[in-house]
Amino acid sequence: MYLYKKNDSWNEKIAIQIASLEDIILTINHWKVIYTLRFLYFKYKINPNLRILINYLKKKYNDIHWDSIILFQLFPKGILKQALNIAGLPKNNICL
Repeated sequence: MYLYKKNDSWNEKIAIQIASLEDIILTINHWKVIYTLRFLYFKYKINPNLRILINYLKKKYNDIHWDSIILFQLFPKGILKQALNIAGLPKNNICL
C-alpha cells in the first residue's frame, strides 16, 4: 500500500499506522530518517537519492554510523520505498 495524497494531511499518527501495515515499529532512528526525508523534500521539492540521504544523516546525526546497511535494517523492503511511504511523500520524484 502506498499512501500519498496531500503532504498537509500527514502526521505522526498516520506514519505509525502506515509503518504498522509495513510491519515496522518506529524507533527514534526511523523518525530521524522520516523527518530528514520530509525536510529534504520540502526544501528541494525532490526526494534525495540514497547517497544524499546517507550523507545528510551523517552530518546531522553522528550518534550512529549511517550507511545503507543500517537503513536497510530500518526499512527492510526498500529504504526509499518504505521510508517515503511512511513519510507521506511521493515515491517517484527522486533526485538522481
